[in-house]
Amino acid sequence: LSQDFYPTLKYDFTDIIMNLVSKDISHDFPSSNKIYLNNASVSLMPSQSIDAMKDFLISYNSLGPDSKDSELFVAEKLSNVRKIIAKIISCQSDEIILTQSTTDGINIVANGLSFDNKSNIIIRGMTHEHHSNFYPWIKLKDKTSVRSLSIDPNGFFELDNLKSNIDENTKLVALSHALYNTGSILPIPKISKILNNEIPLFIDSAQTIGCIGDHDVSKLNCNFMSFNGSKWLCGPMGTGLFYCNRKSSELLEPKTIGGESAIIEAENNLIFKDLPDKFQTGFRNYVGIVGLESSAKYLLNFGMENIRKKNQHLSNLFRDELEKIPKIILYGPEDPNQRTSIVSFNIEGLDPQEIVDKLAQKNIILAVREIMETKIIRVSPHFFNTDSEMLQVIDEIKKL
Repeated sequence: LSQDFYPTLKYDFTDIIMNLVSKDISHDFPSSNKIYLNNASVSLMPSQSIDAMKDFLISYNSLGPDSKDSELFVAEKLSNVRKIIAKIISCQSDEIILTQSTTDGINIVANGLSFDNKSNIIIRGMTHEHHSNFYPWIKLKDKTSVRSLSIDPNGFFELDNLKSNIDENTKLVALSHALYNTGSILPIPKISKILNNEIPLFIDSAQTIGCIGDHDVSKLNCNFMSFNGSKWLCGPMGTGLFYCNRKSSELLEPKTIGGESAIIEAENNLIFKDLPDKFQTGFRNYVGIVGLESSAKYLLNFGMENIRKKNQHLSNLFRDELEKIPKIILYGPEDPNQRTSIVSFNIEGLDPQEIVDKLAQKNIILAVREIMETKIIRVSPHFFNTDSEMLQVIDEIKKL
């Protein structure tokens, strides 16, 4: 809604937003008596998604799993989830390939590009990067040169450093949209502007889709993007999404092949099908896809920008309270607009794993991660968490 279109309304639109931010929806996410704050790894699912998966399995069995009716039933479900994910990231539905994980999409790109002995790819921060967006590129070091951008303590790099590493043999720039350890959000639109549609850009967006508001791949201007359904989209495990720009698909040769992805023409000539089938072989995780569709609907109904505002609110509350505790070390950008809801910290003199284990005994679920060689405690609230939960965790930390 816009006040420009509704000038006679008496209430302040800020109040509407704040009501959504403060709204307690925790009852929609069954989690027993635990305070769950590890959503950057795997999120909770709303009850409606669990119910949708159960309903699907019953219907699928009733139709006959290998029948014409079930084939049409499944085709509709696959189409629906592509449409809703395409709506979330503002792309065409046939540009959405269904995978099992973020890692799958990364490997589609890493194994599908062609290289020669002069080519190079550019990544960021080496061991500061998540393993899934690091190992597949390092594996290519015998085929191509791997160049790494120097980073600051928050994981950012200078754009001039990127410019100086690019040359006529650069085949790809591969970056995370947001970082799993510090929560830093990289300025992807500025980076893609430097590449100027001349160098392909891959984005690992596992830590942003469903977490930091509305997305538009045309503004990110990336060629490829991989993310999953089980983090911020609140879907089930084993669901992944790979965005492949329609024009960019010709840059990749599929490394897996089956009857779903190709056809044989005369003289046994193998022809790949068009997107999205080109990169899909075998059966999909049908029941998981149904759960993902339901979760995506739930998020859209709440509003992606509202999710971002609530996540920022919870994150800021937690950081502010942490700063009041002696010997706390905070990591990540101070500017909330430069980070996700991830809050990473340590307590001087205490072991991160021991802290996480002790809090787990209190039914508080956090995670241990790393920033280079430094182990840290990572807290990652999502929009179903509450102020009360954040303050309860703070109280327990004070008792350590």
